[in-house]
Amino acid sequence: MKLKLGLFLIGLFAAFFTIAFAPTHAEAGPVKLSYANFPPAPTFPCVQMERWKKEVEKRTNGKIAIDTYPGSTLLGAKNMMDGVIEGQADIGCLCMAYQPGRFVITNATSLPLGLPNAKVGSLVLWDIYKKYNPKTFAKVKVLTMFTTAPANIMCKKPVRNLQDIKGLDLRASGGAAQILKKWGANQVGMPMSETPEALQKGVVKGLFSSLEVLKDFKFAELCRYATMTDTAVYPFAVIMNMDKWNSLPKDVQKVMDDMAVEQAKWTGTYMDNHVNEANEWSKKTYNVEFIQLAKEEKAKWDELLEPITSEWIKGAKEKGFPAEAIVEDIKAFAKKRAASSD
Repeated sequence: MKLKLGLFLIGLFAAFFTIAFAPTHAEAGPVKLSYANFPPAPTFPCVQMERWKKEVEKRTNGKIAIDTYPGSTLLGAKNMMDGVIEGQADIGCLCMAYQPGRFVITNATSLPLGLPNAKVGSLVLWDIYKKYNPKTFAKVKVLTMFTTAPANIMCKKPVRNLQDIKGLDLRASGGAAQILKKWGANQVGMPMSETPEALQKGVVKGLFSSLEVLKDFKFAELCRYATMTDTAVYPFAVIMNMDKWNSLPKDVQKVMDDMAVEQAKWTGTYMDNHVNEANEWSKKTYNVEFIQLAKEEKAKWDELLEPITSEWIKGAKEKGFPAEAIVEDIKAFAKKRAASSD
């Protein structure tokens, strides 16, 4: 009897522990993705990041959860591409102008070819990427692309003619740097995130970029003059680690693929509207003067830029790229996108 009771108690305790410590089969949570960006959170590359995150999470019905890292908190501007390839971040936003030799085909959109605004620039950049499918992106999944609005000069002193810009220390990178050199300025290369301190210390007297930074980086406080040149745009790409992309369910991949052109257009439109907002804010808050070059003066500036495209064509051809076709395609795509209401 005692033996039977002992066996019964042993069995009872065994059943209790089996139930108590059995693994639970709770429903799996969302797939978590990390998204790295290099400029501060209020800037337009990060605004588009947050919009994309929100839309992906909504359209995948909670299957995806994205943690965003603005302000170089996960990856910086210059190691974004390699960091995503190596898996330090699942997704990253990079400015291709910082590495023009690496992104030859897509960076051609930064040539002074007359792209009128960020919306057209962003869609043209995507058109060029899709047509040429550059090998430099073979190790990543490209989710979308976009550009800044055309670049203008922001400076501590007024720039009204070529004499005013001669020898002036201005921050710029990529194709925009070549433009400044043609105008006689002293181009200083650095990421945008380092420019506020450089302006405060006098390392540079101004910068050459799209005008939304007057507000986003508060450059209007130091740069009380903006000279309107409306020249080069800066191209950006949003990329994903290829192994992470391949691990996603097909329906999630479709959501992201379907958003590529939509996100490019949304970002370009946001950028153009934000530039207008920043200009008005700068006038009202800091009385920034926006200088329009006289027609004859602007013609002199434009004439100095003509060799840039021919020099790029020569260099790109030597590297084996169909350079002339790329330039003609940019012009044709720009004409088509500018004429379209989409």
